[in-house]
Amino acid sequence: MAEDEENISDFVSRGLKGFDYDVTVVNNGTEAWRLLSEGNRYDLVMLDIRMPGLSGLEVCRNIRNTFGYCTPVLMLTALDTTDDVVTGLYAGADDYIVKPFKFMELTARVQALLRRAEHNREDKITTCGELKLDASAHKVYRCDKEFDLSIKEYRLLQYMIEHEGEILSRRQLLRDVWDKDFDTNTNIVDVYMRYLRQKIDEGFSHKLIQTVVGTGYCLKK
Repeated sequence: MAEDEENISDFVSRGLKGFDYDVTVVNNGTEAWRLLSEGNRYDLVMLDIRMPGLSGLEVCRNIRNTFGYCTPVLMLTALDTTDDVVTGLYAGADDYIVKPFKFMELTARVQALLRRAEHNREDKITTCGELKLDASAHKVYRCDKEFDLSIKEYRLLQYMIEHEGEILSRRQLLRDVWDKDFDTNTNIVDVYMRYLRQKIDEGFSHKLIQTVVGTGYCLKK
């Protein structure tokens, strides 16, 4: 965990240790990246966005560029506008939580990310027509074209393939992809659906992602 506010890091560290998690705490991004770049392995990385040295966004980008997407990253932030959230997620973060937060919400998100990471480590190839998702390599293809997806785009597409042909509401996607079991009045689902369409549908006559007006989205081969 990289967090420069000692009261928050102590609060989170003590709480997670109470659930039998091993926790390493540093107070700046430069030290966090040093530990990671030296080969220390962690099941999950928790980063404050604004802290001394490297920012959480910079550390997250370094993790993704160097090690890929095997390790989940959770952002701690006081920034809760859609643009700020999108910036964090597009940097490669799996999820974010806005300060101040309740500890039980934090632990729920940590557990969800750890479960997802374990699931994604399994060798698994899923398809939707000419679209193929290789979970073991974290790659996505359509015909002969490979797509470079952010972690959240990848997770969104993976979820839609798992629910191929189903009409998925925005609330359902927020709950199961963003782990938010409430209506946040955010357009982040639509923003990411637009990103995904630009990558997997643009240039193809058949569009896989369908909009169901007034309801949500559906992936159809």
